[in-house]
Amino acid sequence: MSEAIRYEKGQDGIVVLTMDMPGQSANTMNAVYREAMAACVARLAAEKDSIAGVIITSAKKTFFAGGDLNELIKVGKPEAKAFYDMVLTLKAQLRSLETLGRPVVAAINGAALGGGWEICLACHYRIAVDDASLQLGLPEVTLGLLPGGGGVVRMVRMLGIEKALPYLLEGKKVRPQQALQAGLIDELAANHDELLAKARAWIIANPAAVQRWDVKGYQIPGGTPSNPKVAQMLAIAPSILRAKTQGTLPAPEKILCAAVEGAQVDFDTAHLIETRYFTELTTGQISKNLIGTFWFQLNEINAGGSRPQGFAPHKTQKVGVLGAGMMGAGIAFVSASAGIDVVLKDINLAAAEKGKAHCAALLDKKVARGQMTVEQREAVLARIVTSESDADLSGCDLIIEAVFEDRQLKAKVSAAAQQVAGGEAVIASNTSTLPITGLATAVPDQSKFIGLHFFSPVEKMPLVEIIKGAQTSAETLARGFDFVLQIKKTPIVVNDSRGFFTSRVFGTFTNEGIAMLGEGVSAPMIETEARKAGMPVGPLAISDEVSLSLMSHIRLQTARDLQAEGQTPIEHPAFAVIDLMLNEFKRSGKAAGGGFYEYPAGTSKRLWPELKTRFEKPDGQIPAKDVRDRLLFVQAIETVRCVEEGVLTSTADANVGSIFGIGFAAWTGGALQFINQYGLKDFIARAQYLAEQYGERFTPPALLLDKAAKGEMF
Repeated sequence: MSEAIRYEKGQDGIVVLTMDMPGQSANTMNAVYREAMAACVARLAAEKDSIAGVIITSAKKTFFAGGDLNELIKVGKPEAKAFYDMVLTLKAQLRSLETLGRPVVAAINGAALGGGWEICLACHYRIAVDDASLQLGLPEVTLGLLPGGGGVVRMVRMLGIEKALPYLLEGKKVRPQQALQAGLIDELAANHDELLAKARAWIIANPAAVQRWDVKGYQIPGGTPSNPKVAQMLAIAPSILRAKTQGTLPAPEKILCAAVEGAQVDFDTAHLIETRYFTELTTGQISKNLIGTFWFQLNEINAGGSRPQGFAPHKTQKVGVLGAGMMGAGIAFVSASAGIDVVLKDINLAAAEKGKAHCAALLDKKVARGQMTVEQREAVLARIVTSESDADLSGCDLIIEAVFEDRQLKAKVSAAAQQVAGGEAVIASNTSTLPITGLATAVPDQSKFIGLHFFSPVEKMPLVEIIKGAQTSAETLARGFDFVLQIKKTPIVVNDSRGFFTSRVFGTFTNEGIAMLGEGVSAPMIETEARKAGMPVGPLAISDEVSLSLMSHIRLQTARDLQAEGQTPIEHPAFAVIDLMLNEFKRSGKAAGGGFYEYPAGTSKRLWPELKTRFEKPDGQIPAKDVRDRLLFVQAIETVRCVEEGVLTSTADANVGSIFGIGFAAWTGGALQFINQYGLKDFIARAQYLAEQYGERFTPPALLLDKAAKGEMF
């Protein structure tokens, strides 16, 4: 037998199949697994008369990680038939296992996600170790795929269509206790030994076990799609789904199709339907984009791809946060949640306490959702000490300044904090636009100064942009990187520049939308087409959130800085619109009660009706495709400029940063992958058309032309 699955039959006639993929830290559904499982299934069938039952478990820390993404990302249209046949073979193995005529138990000793959970579903009984770090579920949708190993078919037959959909469409993952309550698993065990003991006991007590869907007369819980209640839910499900994805992500739609169509036919036909949709998604470009970025590049980043080598991992013990507003409070919250002691300082104690109260409110929500106990809440809050005095920053090994975007104010608070914290402390600024090299002059040792740019709301946004100033040392950068991983965020590293990477590219998105409004394009069209392009929010709505007054403040500060450096300030057609909104219409954004949108109490926001009369022109309308492309292309082109100027040094940082930090259309796999999958030559041709029609900001950068000429990709 293969090393990948050990086959051990005990005196009691129970066979234990232990999955242990050689040369890998996790078990995956690769060719080695498929061969090993085929051999195991054949032997089980041959020895059936002497077998009492089967236990499937793992020798790894995790139970089973799922499909082999190294294989899946390479499957193109030419390989579709071979892939389809291979998947059916894999599914036939699991089907043979569940119809063996002997009880089969999944002894789940670690995470079982994707294909791992599909193996569990093919077992008659599921027992998991009661470990809060263990996760179960089907996250394939997040990579542009569907559960292709029988996951859609079995989840629908197990839970019913309505209850199965959150696990399938959202990739919802659950812990063992939640899984038990939801009926996904049948029992919990305290440890590995008890896990196997309980599995053996169940096999002995249930010698004639059979899958519920293989019992004659079995009905899907809640009914099939022809049931009036199910039909009513399904009548609105596609429109709800379309509103979420805007048609840019095909996987949720295919999953819904596979679930609904599969529920109306027999088990084997449902498997064929699922496999067809799975093959269609796997061979499509969008799954390639998502797997490349959300799996390979994200793992590359989290494994330290951008971290300077040669420095031992550093654990931050105590962090001082200067400024207890929404950003500062959020930074305090994620730091304390990660077990770090925090001093939250503001101009007075009342302001600092207000920031801590915000943390308490976030923790209360976690307690209410059952995500933490009251004792855990108290422990996190106890780590946050409020202060109005710099003296309390003594002993901090990291200071994070999170005050208003004013250079003088930032310099003042950073210098005061550094004097107390001492020469070994790293001083970081949470600025979103001001160059770090300039801010670093406020402290004596500029090598210890770095940018840590968080995104709002901090507790939800997964990214931190680490900015390396001209004098920032490699050791300081490594310490910053380690801190970001310590608070469970994703770090991207960029070199210093005005606006860095994320704010700079984000500004092109908002400015382009505002410029279109100024040209006379209708506001509803701009917002709608932005979402159809895959952006989570339209440029006018997000400008209101940021506030037009802040955008104006940053622009004027930049203009002053450039003039001081002897450079000409950049002009953009959006600026005239922003000035009109601020100076003439007195509408600066959501916080001030209204901007491009109105915010009536007790109801949802709506576009300010006067945008139509004040800006829209009958001859100003442009093709919908041009609206979408302007918004995506302008960001992608600016990202290339960031690579060209050395602000970005890694494709992974560019792609992951653009999606997590800016909200760049997820289906593309990120700003540089958008260019790759479009095709560099085709992208250049389209960019040149946009430049002719709408302005030189769409002119392809030299680096892009050079790569296209050499036949290279990003």
